[in-house]
Amino acid sequence: MTNNISYPYRKQRMENPIVKTLQYWLVYHPKILNFTWNPSQTPASSPLFLFLSISSYLSLTLLLLFPLPPIPPHFLKPFTALHNLTLSILSLTMAIGTSLTILTHSPNLRSTICFPIHTPPTGPLFFWAYIFYLSKFLEFIDTLFIILSRSIKRLSFLHVYHHSTVPIMCYLWLNYSQSLFPIALLTNSSVHVIMYSYYFLTAVGIRPPWKRAVTDCQIVQFVFSFAVSGVMLYYHFGSGGGCSGIKAWCFNAVFNASLLALFLDFHLKSYANSKKKRT
Repeated sequence: MTNNISYPYRKQRMENPIVKTLQYWLVYHPKILNFTWNPSQTPASSPLFLFLSISSYLSLTLLLLFPLPPIPPHFLKPFTALHNLTLSILSLTMAIGTSLTILTHSPNLRSTICFPIHTPPTGPLFFWAYIFYLSKFLEFIDTLFIILSRSIKRLSFLHVYHHSTVPIMCYLWLNYSQSLFPIALLTNSSVHVIMYSYYFLTAVGIRPPWKRAVTDCQIVQFVFSFAVSGVMLYYHFGSGGGCSGIKAWCFNAVFNASLLALFLDFHLKSYANSKKKRT
């Protein structure tokens, strides 16, 4: 079988029928295997769409902050629960799809961390990056639910900054075939499974004891990304050829550093203060 993927892959034959089924639907389905990111043809891929989406999100967020009558919780919670469940399942699907793609399409660790220069944005890894990119617009609804419930204290700068900037990061992944994004995609979607599962359980009236673990996992994710970035930079500067999308990675690194600082500040204020209250 031939396809447009620029790096070699090995097709693993697994006897487990469940794994083989997942491989087909999440890696080898023709729509996934032959996916190509093309800003002139791929839906929602133009710079104009990205700009208008983020501008609309920020504008509506500001407009909705004006006094509105709160929506009764018994009416809003079913929609919130459905939204969080959808994102949890979608995140799990992306995590599994990305994992299987890495296992079947990457001959070694380097090919996952460092794409060769001029790698075209084609194949399963870029398909899942595209789905991840689209999911960021679905996550805008988080803000709507916070505002409609009048839980304005939850609408922090971190929340709005994160939601409005992540789509730009994902767009750069795809548009510039950024090296290292498969690791970021896998870790971030895995953390989102935990996070949206927590929000779903909370929406249906269950208070899991692992709220702090959600923030801890996000912080660990950023620290891990910087550690792996060191390996990518070694490949880029220490061996011939370089890695694709290094300028896009610079934006990603600065963004992750800002998020890490904000999450550490949130963690300190939320959990250090709670300890003081208990003592």
